[in-house]
Amino acid sequence: MADLRQYDARANELIARMSLDEKLGQMTQPERMHISPEDVRRHHIGSVLSGGGSWPGANVPADWVAMNDAYWEATVANDGDDDGVAIPILYGVDAVHGHNNVRGATLFPHNIGLGAARDPGLIERIARTTAREVLATGVEWTFAPTLAVVRDDHWGRTYESYSEDPEIVAAYAAAFVRGLQGDLGEDGLVACAKHWVGDGGTTGGVDQGETTIPEDELRRFHIAPYLQALSAGVLTVMASYNSWNGEKCHGHEYLLSDVLKGELGFDGFVVSDWDGIDQIDDDYDESVARGVLAGVDMFMVPEKWRDFIGALRAHVESGRVPMERIDDAVRRILRVKLAYRLFDRQRPADRRWSNHESFGGDEHRAVAREAVRKSLVLLKNDDGALPVDRGARILVAGKSAHDRGHQSGGFSLAWQGQSGNDHIEGGTSIWEGIEAIAPGAVLSPDGSAADTGEFDVAILAIGERPYAEGMGDVRTSQFVARGSGLAQNIPGAGKLAPYGATLEHRVSHPEDLATIERVRAAGIPVITVLVSGRPLVVNAELDASTAFVAAWLPGSEGQGVADVLFGDHDFQGRLSFSWPHRDEDLPNRGDDPDVSLFPYGYGLTYR
Repeated sequence: MADLRQYDARANELIARMSLDEKLGQMTQPERMHISPEDVRRHHIGSVLSGGGSWPGANVPADWVAMNDAYWEATVANDGDDDGVAIPILYGVDAVHGHNNVRGATLFPHNIGLGAARDPGLIERIARTTAREVLATGVEWTFAPTLAVVRDDHWGRTYESYSEDPEIVAAYAAAFVRGLQGDLGEDGLVACAKHWVGDGGTTGGVDQGETTIPEDELRRFHIAPYLQALSAGVLTVMASYNSWNGEKCHGHEYLLSDVLKGELGFDGFVVSDWDGIDQIDDDYDESVARGVLAGVDMFMVPEKWRDFIGALRAHVESGRVPMERIDDAVRRILRVKLAYRLFDRQRPADRRWSNHESFGGDEHRAVAREAVRKSLVLLKNDDGALPVDRGARILVAGKSAHDRGHQSGGFSLAWQGQSGNDHIEGGTSIWEGIEAIAPGAVLSPDGSAADTGEFDVAILAIGERPYAEGMGDVRTSQFVARGSGLAQNIPGAGKLAPYGATLEHRVSHPEDLATIERVRAAGIPVITVLVSGRPLVVNAELDASTAFVAAWLPGSEGQGVADVLFGDHDFQGRLSFSWPHRDEDLPNRGDDPDVSLFPYGYGLTYR
């Protein structure tokens, strides 16, 4: 664990010179669309972020560098009795599977696929590569890694978790933090372990819902991975939307202050999630007070940042929030900025990695392609259908065969992701990867070519559409459970439609089974590649397929799927999630293996 207290003398010198307004500004994080550089200067803002789908200009690295350069200039211009103390801004993004909000970035497999790879060394290289692409845009902070341990696959964020097994998540936590932060020099970013804590354990997998478990279970499953992230020196931690035993984590003093900061010795700062404090209480001013008193240090308040500052100032002036708590929060923020050497860095436009030609380049994409190969799990291979002979007559079908948006999933140029190929620049679709190896292959998304052509084998890529967070939940009601927070956070969320009512894929996506059956009826052996953010009930699709591959959400490098299908590389992936037989039975490691269709750790190989 990094010794951040070594920076306290310098932090205290700065705090002694700061006005209350400057301190409150350091604790405030608006979203870029709602604050100008001049507002940042005037209000002494400590951090700005980009939400999913929010970018400057044409969304290329040069636009990002110019934007952050303007924010940087606005903060360092504050120097002197009239203007205040010059404290550089810290810009944050959700670079959760590569720098996924920027055109042309390398998109890695989502975490669920990386968990199947069982390779901490690969995880560290992915994090290091991600750091370089983020630095190429002049940005210093990413809200990663996600350390959720998912216990119910109905959750819309299942793909953001490495595993249902805390051992895998813990092993990856340290590796990812090391890869991102490095030695905190010019090659590193500020990392953020999230979401503290219990987000993967909500009842029914409802996003932002209620985790009702005893403390020993919370510690064994959900806190355990954070121990490794803290040991690796992670500088920031994000509070979670969920409740634990009826109390929202954003207002949970025991979890934030007593356990994380006290017992575990975390000396960095805690940042809230997007408007996360709003869920603490129906009264916004009360939410602000309870959030800061519980231990949140920096508040992600994308639009209502002026309201937040006003409410917190009133609480300080009334004595409800003591100045000691404000100084503690600011000290923690300054510790991180000092540890990251932010005060000594050049302006973003002049930094080593800004606008670097490696962004989205071949070297980075090679790492992502390797990750795809290692993440694939072979669930079925009857009659030696795989590997495919590249000289065979090959039909390629399925809605996800030529759709880089589907294979990248949520948090890919847009918060919820998008279907299609136009917005994912660079990389290859699964079809493009197959075509490069077998130029004679024929693409027919609906499988209709099977009716007229003669083929030896068909490769069908099927699966889920892109989604993120609550809109990816699988639940029977359109109404979010009371206390989930979605109704307060998302416009119209009182009638928020879930992704589906069941994990049974043929119910949610009958078109996929129809395509498989159409091709199969023509007498063509079917190799099915499932593109999904979680294990699904696919009994019908499995039965109709000769071979079946779980490809998860592979990201921009679909060529990696083709590498394995044609035998250039063997399958290495092993299930990091138990595969369900029925929607109502969602086993986890340690449960009765007979309940699983495929148990945790399952995966076939060619050998």
